Amino acid sequence: MADKVPSRPRKATTQPADNSTGEVRLLSGGNPQIAKADGDALVQAYIAAMPEWKSDVGRRLDELIVRTVPEIRKAVRWNSPFYGVDGRGWFLSYHVFTRYVKVTFLNGGSLDPLPPVESRDKDTRYYHIYEDGAIEEELVASWIRQAAAIPGWHGF
Repeated sequence: MADKVPSRPRKATTQPADNSTGEVRLLSGGNPQIAKADGDALVQAYIAAMPEWKSDVGRRLDELIVRTVPEIRKAVRWNSPFYGVDGRGWFLSYHVFTRYVKVTFLNGGSLDPLPPVESRDKDTRYYHIYEDGAIEEELVASWIRQAAAIPGWHGF
């Protein structure tokens, strides 16, 4: 029996998805791969590509954010929608995982009450939304309002 030559590990692709075809590739955990860009259109493409029940969660989150902070600025970075206010920076993003949607409050350590899930970064806090789709709208809207009013992240 001939010795098998071990195959070299494949490099992860660093190419963004081709959004011009309307097809979106799902990454690990079902997270949509959307090219980095500013504006509502690609955030809506991300939401539409979220698999199964997660798309409804994304739509509801987006509506809640826009209703709470009408002057919102939207973008997609690192395959996640980001929300911010001009002059104050980004304050919220979310990301699809297999079992939940992770809402990230970039300045969540300053919110009252604190969002429930800790981060290694003392300033960041998380809120997870599971398949039952339950969103504590009043509480999340309060966090959104607070987060939008304080300086956010200007990292990109």
